[in-house]
Amino acid sequence: MKNLLEIEIGEIWVEGEVSNLRRQASGHCYFSLKDEGAQISCVLFRGSAAKAKAQPEDGMQVRVKGEVSVYEARGQMQLIVKQVEDAGMGDLQARFEALKAKLNKEGLFDASLKKPLPSFPLAIGLVTSPTGAALQDMLNIMTRRAPWVQPILYPVTVQGKGAERSIAAAIEQFSDPEQYGLPEVDVIITGRGGGSLEDLWNFNEEIVARAIHACPIPVVSAVGHEIDFTISDFAADVRAPTPSAAIELVVPDASELQLQVKSQGDALKRAMQGRLKHDTAILQSARRALMPRDSEQALREPIQTLDRARQELKDASEGALDDILANLKELAILHAANDPKKAMERKMEALDHAKILLDRVVKNELRQQEERLQNLGSLIRTLGPESTFARGFSITMGEKGNIIRDANDVKKGELLRSRLASGELTSRAE
Repeated sequence: MKNLLEIEIGEIWVEGEVSNLRRQASGHCYFSLKDEGAQISCVLFRGSAAKAKAQPEDGMQVRVKGEVSVYEARGQMQLIVKQVEDAGMGDLQARFEALKAKLNKEGLFDASLKKPLPSFPLAIGLVTSPTGAALQDMLNIMTRRAPWVQPILYPVTVQGKGAERSIAAAIEQFSDPEQYGLPEVDVIITGRGGGSLEDLWNFNEEIVARAIHACPIPVVSAVGHEIDFTISDFAADVRAPTPSAAIELVVPDASELQLQVKSQGDALKRAMQGRLKHDTAILQSARRALMPRDSEQALREPIQTLDRARQELKDASEGALDDILANLKELAILHAANDPKKAMERKMEALDHAKILLDRVVKNELRQQEERLQNLGSLIRTLGPESTFARGFSITMGEKGNIIRDANDVKKGELLRSRLASGELTSRAE
């Protein structure tokens, strides 16, 4: 195969769109060249890449000259590229730029419309694939940084035909949770892990951008890796380079909060000590100045003022610390109330109750149907031919199974079959 392709075809020019570009540390480039109906694997070795007129990029339309060959280790046909020329922007990239320009002109990317993220969200809506690694990364980071935050997953498909409608519908339903029976969330994160331009394309669809723009809840777009940009990134209130980075942007770090509380407490303590030291120095100075006179009378009011200031500072510091502790306790209570395990227990109780009701309804329905069936059986027995047979009547049929109603319909010598209440008789007409 290798010899046949290299000898019979040799070097050719091929034009197409670059996709799945991978640059190796060695300087070699691997990518696919595709059009609407086909694709071929390509390799651009370092020496040829250094001499190329253009460097391939994902979505770029290029014209390449290369030798058709076979990579024997995989049995895969490939094009050994020797020259690269820019043939214009690729179809997907062109669609991306056109939609970006259109939505930007409409004001969907206006920075003045961007909503700020909440400082301490208690519930976060996650619009992503339930089986992707991105979801596990986000949940792990959320558990480590802010265990009191409740994640609410709306599972969607993030790749393939129709995925954009699934993503847009999830964002729209989070926007009106009461109508769709969803929990209220403080912020929404939509995204997925990395992939090619085609893999991420559902986040470049207009329906997703408009759903994000119309959402009254702050939306964070976290699609792909840091180098990937989608239309969703421009429409969202905040763009995160990765799904993991989105969680770090949205939820505070519990350890940092503890350090801030400790730092503020230390600062308050230092301020109190400084104030007391300052007031003590003033008091000592006044005492030395007034000592020749009635020192007790002269110091009476300043001592009371100092005591009052000391008590006010103590009350203020204790009140501030009490507020911080109360907030932390409230967050702990909210976390316990929204614990997924307890929520699941409540759902299981509701399911058990529904099962009991269903069993009761099914049994009642079966009983009614059984009574109806018995009534119909009695009616059939009363109105059917069996009751007639029981009174001594019979039915006579001809050889062909036809019912005899008139003696003239019977031929001489014809065999007749009569059905009685119990059994049948065969006779011959004479």
